[in-house]
Amino acid sequence: MSFLKFESLTKKFGDFVAVRDMSLDIEKGEFISLLGPSGCGKTTTLQMVAGLLTPTSGKISLDGKDITETPPNERGLGIVFQTYALFPHMTAIENVSFGLEMRGVAKAERIERASNALEQVKLGQFMNRYPKQMSGGQRQRVALARALVIGPPVLLLDEPLSNLDAKLREEMRLELRILQQDIGVTTVLVTHDQEEALSMSDRIVVMKQGDISQIAAPLELYERPTNTFVSDFVGKTNLLKGEVTDNNQVSVNGIKFEVDTKMHKQGTRIDLSIRPEKFRMSNDKKGQEVRVDASIFLGASWLYSVSSDLGQLFVTQPNTGTAGYSKGDIAWLDWQKGALTLFEEAAS
Repeated sequence: MSFLKFESLTKKFGDFVAVRDMSLDIEKGEFISLLGPSGCGKTTTLQMVAGLLTPTSGKISLDGKDITETPPNERGLGIVFQTYALFPHMTAIENVSFGLEMRGVAKAERIERASNALEQVKLGQFMNRYPKQMSGGQRQRVALARALVIGPPVLLLDEPLSNLDAKLREEMRLELRILQQDIGVTTVLVTHDQEEALSMSDRIVVMKQGDISQIAAPLELYERPTNTFVSDFVGKTNLLKGEVTDNNQVSVNGIKFEVDTKMHKQGTRIDLSIRPEKFRMSNDKKGQEVRVDASIFLGASWLYSVSSDLGQLFVTQPNTGTAGYSKGDIAWLDWQKGALTLFEEAAS
C-alpha cells in the first residue's frame, strides 16, 4: 500500500488545465522528484499536496487517510520553500522552534528538539545567529531543520537549492540526500534541474503541460526514455530524423543504422536519440567522419560541436590528460550497439 497517493488529480484555473488527471503512488521513505520545465504543473502539484491549493477534482491520500480537504496546518507536512521564508528578527534556533511553539510544545522540549535538528544539518554552532549573519547555504539548512523538527510524515521541497551557487548546490544535494536517507522521511522535490533530480531521487516524475511523460528511476529514465521530450529534457542528447527502411535498419540522410525496429513498419518516420557521451571519437577512420566546429574544455571532459553527414552533433569525451581536438580537425565517431534509442516521430 502506497504511503502518499494521488488519484486522478486535476487542477484548473478557469479554462487552463495546470495538472491533468495525475495518478501516482509514493512509498514510505521514498524520494520522488517532480521534474519539468516552467509551467508543467509540478509546483501546482506540490501546493495541492501541501494544502495551499484545492484540487478541482481527484484525491490525495496520506497513509490511507484522505487529506484532499484537510487544511494545511492539520496535515503536519514539512515544507521548504525556494526563498527559505525565515523570520529575520529570530535566531536560527528561534526560527526552528517556532513551529513547535505553535503546536504548544513546552519550552524545554522545543529547545532540545530544535537544537537536535540544527545539529542534524550541521549548524549547531550557529544556533544563535540571525539569518542576515548566515550564508545562503546556512539559511537553507535552517529552513530544512525547521521543516524536519516537527517530525513530518512527508517533506516537501520547492526548488530549495536554486538560490545557491553551483558548487554549494552540488554539495547540498549530497548532504540533503544523505540526511533524507538517514531520517527516512518521504520526500517530494520540485525542480527544473535535471542533474538535481538524477542525483537525489529514487524515482523521477517528468511532467509536461500538466501531464506525466514518464515515471522511472534515474538510470532507467536517462538510458531508456519513452519519448523525445524526456530524452531531450533529461540530460543532453542528439535527435536525428530518420525512416525505417527494412528490418532492423533505419536511414538518416541516406546513412543506414542497425537498430531494433520490430515495433515499426517500413516507411515509418522516426526519431533517433544518442547521448553525447555515447560516442567514441578517434582518428582511426572507423565510423562517421566529422569536422570539429567548436571545442570546449569542461575539466573532467571535453564538449565538441561537430558537423557530419548526419547533421550537427554534440559529442562529450572524457579528459584523459592530453590535448583535445581543435576547431577544423577531422575525426571519426563510432558508438556501441544499443546506444541509439528509437522513437516513432510524433506529430507536432
